[in-house]
Order: sequence, then structure tokens, then C-alpha cells
Amino acid sequence: MTLRLGDPAPDFTQDSTEGPIHFSEWKGNSWAILFSHPADFTPVCTTELGMVAKLKPEFDRRNVKPIGLSVDPLESHVRWVGDIAETQGHALNYPLLADGDRKVAKLYDMLQDDAPGTTTVRSVFIVDPKGNIRLTLTYPASTGRNFDEILRVIDSLQLTDDYRVATPVNWESGDDVVVLPAIKNEEADKLFPKGYRQVKPYLRITPDPKK
Repeated sequence: MTLRLGDPAPDFTQDSTEGPIHFSEWKGNSWAILFSHPADFTPVCTTELGMVAKLKPEFDRRNVKPIGLSVDPLESHVRWVGDIAETQGHALNYPLLADGDRKVAKLYDMLQDDAPGTTTVRSVFIVDPKGNIRLTLTYPASTGRNFDEILRVIDSLQLTDDYRVATPVNWESGDDVVVLPAIKNEEADKLFPKGYRQVKPYLRITPDPKK
């Protein structure tokens, strides 16, 4: 099954380093980021899991719960967690799913067709408080993820959910944003009291409404 943006995130119950996780209950009314790893004791994944632990306060500030996944068993995860803390300087402070039966990997279409049976691709899913998938990313196994970019996308999603704007190329939190084309100028005058600059009839720039 191919998951598309806006689809409900498949629910599941699976064991983890923090005990059994029923995804929808664990997520609650928060946002969530689910990210998978090809295997335990792999170098790129070790750096990624350590980085997410370091960035946990940033995810907390945005009401986002991170959760990792690897198809190796829980006893392997427990040993790997020690390596992550030792080498990255940050102990795991969020759950890592032990998807030994590949149930979650199959639900989220994380298995590579031409890879060994237990190898997941390096996938990312952002799920909103309503339980819908808002972002999907798939990286090759050799390329580490950029979690600064993932935080940037979360900032954009949360801003554009709250205000009728879109974020332009290379946008960072606090930068100017774009007024949605469907909004007429008369309505935009009321919605954006800071004003806006019309570059073209379809391209109007306004200051970040959250600032």
C-alpha cells in the first residue's frame, strides 16, 4: 500500500525500548515523527538517533513526539542504545520500535524490494494531531537525514495550519511568507494587518504572522 499525503497514518501496536507502543494512543493530540533505520549498529543510524536525542527539546517545543524504528529485536536495541549514548553524547530519550516481525515496516511501505528481507529504507513520516500524514521522505541507506530540515518543515506545517499562508523557497521561521492565491486582496487586507507586498497578482508577500 502506497501512503500519500493526507492519508490517515496506519495505527499499530509494537514493542519498543519504552515498552509496548499503541501508536495512536502514544501520539495522542501531538504531532509525531516516525523514522526508520536499515538495521541496528549501523554508523549513519547511530549518528541520526543521537541527533534526535539532542534535538528532543526542539521537538518538545513544537509538540512533536519522535519515534524511531529498526527491524532488529529489542535485545539488540538495548545494546545499541548504549553505543549511541557513548559515541554521540546523548542518551536515547524517545522510543525505538523493535519491529522484528516487520509489521510496521510493511504498513508504512518501508521495505526495499531489492534489499535483504529485513532491511528498511531510511523513511520519515510526519503525522499531525488529527492522525494524518503530512510529510513523507525517503533517503538512501548511505545518506544521513537532515533533521534541521525536518524541523523547518514542521515549523512550516504548523504555521500554515494556523494562518492562510504558504512558505516560499528556503523559508526559515520568522521569514516573510506568501499569501494564498485564493485570498482576494479585500480579504487579505483584513487577514494581514502588517500589510503585504504584491509582486504579481498571484505572488503577495507578508511578514510572518506569528511574529
